[in-house]
Amino acid sequence: MQKLLDGSKILDLWVIGFVAVGLAVVIAGITSGYFKARKVQPKGFKWKQFRFEAMIAVISVAFSGVVIGGAQTWLKNNGWITFQNEPASWWVIALEYAAYFITFDTWFYWLHRWMHNEPFYKWIHKLHHRSTSPNLMTTLSVHPFESFINGGWMVIFITIYPVHPAALALIVPTNIIMGLYVHSGYELFPRWWNKSWATKWFITATFHDHHHKYFTANFGGYTTVWDRICGTVHKKFEPDFVKIKDRPIRPERSGMVSAE
Repeated sequence: MQKLLDGSKILDLWVIGFVAVGLAVVIAGITSGYFKARKVQPKGFKWKQFRFEAMIAVISVAFSGVVIGGAQTWLKNNGWITFQNEPASWWVIALEYAAYFITFDTWFYWLHRWMHNEPFYKWIHKLHHRSTSPNLMTTLSVHPFESFINGGWMVIFITIYPVHPAALALIVPTNIIMGLYVHSGYELFPRWWNKSWATKWFITATFHDHHHKYFTANFGGYTTVWDRICGTVHKKFEPDFVKIKDRPIRPERSGMVSAE
């Protein structure tokens, strides 16, 4: 019998797993010096910029939350957004999740590149790029219109296709976790990540950090696929990724301890 998936149980597992792993990583990182070794731009953090981003984040979340949340509620109430509430096998949920993942990555790449053209960059995206060395707060520090672009595809997607709640329980945490990770400023993936054919297609914190540092490359949201197709991967990405991995955690009497 095929295993059936329940949306609420998946979401509960996401939350428990995310909190548990997050706490473990933070504790281990602080005690071992791991985070210091994995900082993409070691001297990039500025409290003044962080406070500015916190202010913009509050405004953006409040404004876009009302608009996007209101639009989604209206669409539900008027029958535009519906869900397939019957139990579904795991491969159906996987296909729905993959469909969202691929379409969002395409949506984000091309609209992100569009926002780098004037006058749209000055009007919209420049606010987000005030952070040349991103941190977790940078995730939410965007112009309200940009938050509509970033969050709008999920509303469009579930309006076009009635997904199962279990698929939505995977989609929502993915958006949150990916946004926080790529703006974290810390590279957590291992040295072999960009050398493996199976994993090099997925973006890393270094990849998006370089977008904030150099502005004109690395536009992808989930993957590097469109950047590789269009030739917009920054030439320093892979060398700098390895350089971060080679950075020592702390000096020892007999030499240096590897960050790996």
